[in-house]
Amino acid sequence: MSVTLKDVAQAARVSVSTASRALTGTGLTSERTQQRLVRIARELGYRPNPIARGLKTGQSRLVALLVHNLTNASFQVMAEVVQARLKALGYQMLLCIGGDDPQQESDTLTTLVDHRIDGLIVVPTGKNGAQLKALSKDVPIVCLVRRDDATDLETVLADDPQGAYLGTRHLIELGHKHIGLIVGRQDTTSGRERLSGYVRALREAGIARDDTLIHAGHFVPETGATCARKLLDLPRPPSAIFVANHEATLGVLRVTAERNIAIPQDLSLLCYEDMPWFEWHRPAISIVDNGARDLANLAVDRLLHRMDAKGNGNDGVREYRVGARLVQRDSCRRIESTGTAKAGKSRPSASKSKSSATKPAKV
Repeated sequence: MSVTLKDVAQAARVSVSTASRALTGTGLTSERTQQRLVRIARELGYRPNPIARGLKTGQSRLVALLVHNLTNASFQVMAEVVQARLKALGYQMLLCIGGDDPQQESDTLTTLVDHRIDGLIVVPTGKNGAQLKALSKDVPIVCLVRRDDATDLETVLADDPQGAYLGTRHLIELGHKHIGLIVGRQDTTSGRERLSGYVRALREAGIARDDTLIHAGHFVPETGATCARKLLDLPRPPSAIFVANHEATLGVLRVTAERNIAIPQDLSLLCYEDMPWFEWHRPAISIVDNGARDLANLAVDRLLHRMDAKGNGNDGVREYRVGARLVQRDSCRRIESTGTAKAGKSRPSASKSKSSATKPAKV
């Protein structure tokens, strides 16, 4: 049977209210009394009930992070950053996985309300705007990675249009004109914006858009595998593939391995979002880095600001952007001006330089 605050009070021969004030560090109790109560509580094995304390104080000290999955290394980095920042301030992070599923997201939001969370950072599906908007009346919320177009919630985004533009332009500068794109769903912020950056780079280079080279789908490895097979089975397959979401990259790498396609000799490969394994891979995989750590830190900063301002007025809703950057490694090679890659005829680019990152900016 668990030890209650009443048990601690009886053992110390004080009132329950005195025990409560001593153990929470509030109220008029002497330092000697507080130390004695803490010692007795520890000896009895007393653990405070955070839900009961939250009901009394109005603060649960719980902040939730709701992401789609942990397959995406960016979400892993974000979870680590958010947890470390919150822990340092005395909060506990509730990590929730929504599976990019609107119903699962809705059910999770309902559960979080029951736990009386103090704040929420969410990567929204874009399908539960009304529920998020209603929740934001009581709980400070910051959207991360994606915008929910049905709300005016404060949002922290990567500069996805520029990131996809930089990646596509890099491939064009290496001589590629037949570039495949595997991108996320077009009803998501990142999916739409990464496609727009790709199209912009093609347009500026005078290359006509070819929709047979563009495939969009859910953010899962299976999407990458299916789309890669379609691209590679074309009568004229692309000389380069830009995989514009992290989850799909895993499926693309599976297909290239199954078909014994040499990278970059047979196919140049550029991926969106980094993970340590990409640098260790041979060849090391070139990427567009979306700045996951900076995104998470900025989201925490904005959430803490909104939590602090709760009940003291609202300074307005803003959207923030964190710059993306191109990191050149060994998976993309220069090809002949004919626009067709010939295995073994040229060496991977020796360039290992990293383009400068754009500075985080408010928009």
